[in-house]
Amino acid sequence: QVQLVESGGGLVQPGGSLRLSCATSVSIFNFYTMAWYRQAPGKQRELVASITSGGIPNYVDSVKGRFTISRDNARKTVYLQMNSLKPEDTALYYCYINGNWGQGTQVTVSS
Repeated sequence: QVQLVESGGGLVQPGGSLRLSCATSVSIFNFYTMAWYRQAPGKQRELVASITSGGIPNYVDSVKGRFTISRDNARKTVYLQMNSLKPEDTALYYCYINGNWGQGTQVTVSS
């Protein structure tokens, strides 16, 4: 069974930064596209960012220029650097790979 363990969430003021990490036990990690999703209360889960096996990133428009997704294939870990955070970024953030989800890490942006 694939395990994904997210970390790095927390409470931050608007304009602040956080770095999320997702460590996975999946085999052949470097073959898969990795993704971060988020779900705010009362809203549907949405794709925030993804990164292909070749390292090509893709972002939802609302985070472009503020968030950066990256991956370390040797560590089987994907990261999400989040800068210039806004209250509307508040959500539970999930890591996803090949049909498997992490447990989520809470990000709260509030003054």
